[in-house]
Amino acid sequence: MAVKVTIYTDGAASGNPGPGGLGVVLISGNHRKEISRGFQITTNNRMELMAVITGLEQLRFNDCDVTIVTDSKYVSEPVNQRWLFEWERNGFKKKKNTDLWIRFLQLYRKHNVQIKWIKGHNNHPENERCDQLAVAASRMENKEEDVGYCPED
Repeated sequence: MAVKVTIYTDGAASGNPGPGGLGVVLISGNHRKEISRGFQITTNNRMELMAVITGLEQLRFNDCDVTIVTDSKYVSEPVNQRWLFEWERNGFKKKKNTDLWIRFLQLYRKHNVQIKWIKGHNNHPENERCDQLAVAASRMENKEEDVGYCPED
Protein backbone atom coordinates (compact mmCIF):
# COMPACT_ATOMS: atom_id res chain seq x y z
CA MET A 1 0.00 0.00 0.00
CA ALA A 2 1.42 3.35 -1.07
CA VAL A 3 2.26 5.99 1.52
CA LYS A 4 -0.14 8.95 1.24
CA VAL A 5 1.39 12.39 1.68
CA THR A 6 -0.03 15.88 1.33
CA ILE A 7 2.51 18.62 0.66
CA TYR A 8 1.44 22.24 1.09
CA THR A 9 3.82 24.79 -0.42
CA ASP A 10 4.36 28.49 -0.85
CA GLY A 11 7.12 30.74 -2.10
CA ALA A 12 7.84 34.41 -1.58
CA ALA A 13 10.23 37.03 -2.90
CA SER A 14 10.56 40.59 -1.68
CA GLY A 15 11.12 42.33 -4.97
CA ASN A 16 11.22 40.18 -8.03
CA PRO A 17 14.12 39.48 -8.04
CA GLY A 18 15.02 39.98 -4.42
CA PRO A 19 15.44 38.03 -1.20
CA GLY A 20 13.18 35.01 -1.20
CA GLY A 21 11.92 32.16 0.88
CA LEU A 22 9.90 29.00 0.74
CA GLY A 23 7.60 27.25 3.16
CA VAL A 24 6.52 23.62 3.11
CA VAL A 25 4.19 21.61 5.31
CA LEU A 26 4.19 17.83 4.82
CA ILE A 27 1.44 15.72 6.36
CA SER A 28 1.24 11.93 6.30
CA GLY A 29 -1.02 10.22 8.81
CA ASN A 30 -0.09 11.55 12.26
CA HIS A 31 3.22 12.94 10.98
CA ARG A 32 3.75 16.60 10.22
CA LYS A 33 6.92 18.37 9.14
CA GLU A 34 7.50 22.06 8.44
CA ILE A 35 10.41 23.35 6.35
CA SER A 36 11.53 26.83 5.45
CA ARG A 37 14.55 28.07 3.53
CA GLY A 38 15.68 31.58 2.67
CA PHE A 39 17.60 32.69 -0.43
CA GLN A 40 19.63 35.84 -1.10
CA ILE A 41 18.46 36.77 -4.60
CA THR A 42 15.74 34.89 -6.45
CA THR A 43 12.23 35.25 -7.89
CA ASN A 44 8.78 34.40 -6.66
CA ASN A 45 8.29 31.73 -9.34
CA ARG A 46 11.57 30.06 -8.45
CA MET A 47 10.54 29.97 -4.80
CA GLU A 48 7.12 28.50 -5.62
CA LEU A 49 8.71 25.70 -7.66
CA MET A 50 11.59 25.19 -5.21
CA ALA A 51 9.06 24.74 -2.40
CA VAL A 52 7.46 21.84 -4.27
CA ILE A 53 10.88 20.33 -4.99
CA THR A 54 11.90 20.69 -1.33
CA GLY A 55 8.74 18.88 -0.26
CA LEU A 56 9.21 16.04 -2.73
CA GLU A 57 12.87 15.67 -1.71
CA GLN A 58 11.72 14.87 1.85
CA LEU A 59 9.95 11.67 0.79
CA ARG A 60 11.89 8.62 1.93
CA PHE A 61 10.10 6.09 -0.27
CA ASN A 62 9.29 5.95 -3.98
CA ASP A 63 5.78 5.41 -5.32
CA CYS A 64 4.06 7.59 -2.72
CA ASP A 65 0.58 8.95 -3.42
CA VAL A 66 1.32 12.65 -3.22
CA THR A 67 -1.07 15.56 -3.29
CA ILE A 68 0.67 18.90 -3.68
CA VAL A 69 -1.44 21.88 -2.65
CA THR A 70 -0.19 25.19 -4.01
CA ASP A 71 -1.49 28.68 -4.65
CA SER A 72 0.87 28.98 -7.62
CA LYS A 73 -0.57 28.68 -11.09
CA TYR A 74 3.05 28.89 -12.29
CA VAL A 75 3.52 25.44 -10.74
CA SER A 76 0.07 23.88 -11.12
CA GLU A 77 -0.91 24.77 -14.68
CA PRO A 78 2.15 23.46 -16.57
CA VAL A 79 1.67 20.06 -14.92
CA ASN A 80 -2.12 19.85 -14.94
CA GLN A 81 -2.44 21.23 -18.48
CA ARG A 82 0.44 18.92 -19.57
CA TRP A 83 2.47 21.84 -21.02
CA LEU A 84 5.51 20.85 -18.98
CA PHE A 85 5.89 17.57 -20.84
CA GLU A 86 5.80 19.38 -24.18
CA TRP A 87 8.40 21.85 -22.88
CA GLU A 88 10.58 18.90 -21.94
CA ARG A 89 10.20 17.29 -25.38
CA ASN A 90 11.28 20.61 -26.91
CA GLY A 91 14.33 20.91 -24.67
CA PHE A 92 12.78 23.72 -22.58
CA LYS A 93 13.51 26.20 -25.37
CA LYS A 94 12.82 29.78 -24.24
CA LYS A 95 11.55 28.58 -20.84
CA LYS A 96 12.66 30.05 -17.53
CA ASN A 97 13.85 28.05 -14.53
CA THR A 98 14.80 25.01 -16.59
CA ASP A 99 17.12 23.80 -13.81
CA LEU A 100 14.19 23.58 -11.41
CA TRP A 101 11.73 22.07 -13.88
CA ILE A 102 14.24 19.28 -14.61
CA ARG A 103 14.70 18.62 -10.86
CA PHE A 104 10.93 18.65 -10.40
CA LEU A 105 10.35 16.12 -13.20
CA GLN A 106 12.93 13.70 -11.75
CA LEU A 107 11.10 13.74 -8.41
CA TYR A 108 7.61 13.82 -9.96
CA ARG A 109 8.29 10.59 -11.84
CA LYS A 110 9.18 8.72 -8.62
CA HIS A 111 5.66 9.14 -7.24
CA ASN A 112 1.95 9.34 -8.06
CA VAL A 113 1.59 13.12 -7.93
CA GLN A 114 -1.53 15.26 -8.14
CA ILE A 115 -1.27 19.02 -7.97
CA LYS A 116 -4.18 20.99 -6.58
CA TRP A 117 -4.37 24.75 -6.95
CA ILE A 118 -6.01 26.79 -4.21
CA LYS A 119 -6.56 30.51 -4.00
CA GLY A 120 -3.83 32.13 -1.91
CA HIS A 121 -4.48 34.33 1.11
CA ASN A 122 -7.92 32.77 1.46
CA ASN A 123 -7.70 31.60 5.08
CA HIS A 124 -6.63 28.05 4.24
CA PRO A 125 -4.70 27.15 7.43
CA GLU A 126 -1.88 25.15 5.83
CA ASN A 127 -1.45 27.60 2.95
CA GLU A 128 -1.34 30.48 5.43
CA ARG A 129 1.29 28.60 7.47
CA CYS A 130 3.41 28.03 4.37
CA ASP A 131 3.15 31.73 3.55
CA GLN A 132 4.31 32.63 7.08
CA LEU A 133 7.25 30.24 6.79
CA ALA A 134 8.23 31.56 3.35
CA VAL A 135 8.06 35.24 4.30
CA ALA A 136 9.99 34.66 7.54
CA ALA A 137 12.67 32.71 5.65
CA SER A 138 13.02 35.52 3.10
CA ARG A 139 13.84 37.87 6.00
CA MET A 140 16.42 35.63 7.70
CA GLU A 141 19.95 36.94 8.18
CA ASN A 142 21.93 34.05 6.69
CA LYS A 143 20.21 33.04 3.48
CA GLU A 144 21.37 30.48 0.92
CA GLU A 145 22.47 31.33 -2.59
CA ASP A 146 19.98 30.30 -5.28
CA VAL A 147 22.72 28.80 -7.43
CA GLY A 148 20.44 28.28 -10.43
CA TYR A 149 19.08 31.81 -10.52
CA CYS A 150 20.06 33.62 -13.69
CA PRO A 151 19.08 37.30 -14.06
CA GLU A 152 18.81 36.84 -17.82
CA ASP A 153 16.03 34.23 -17.43
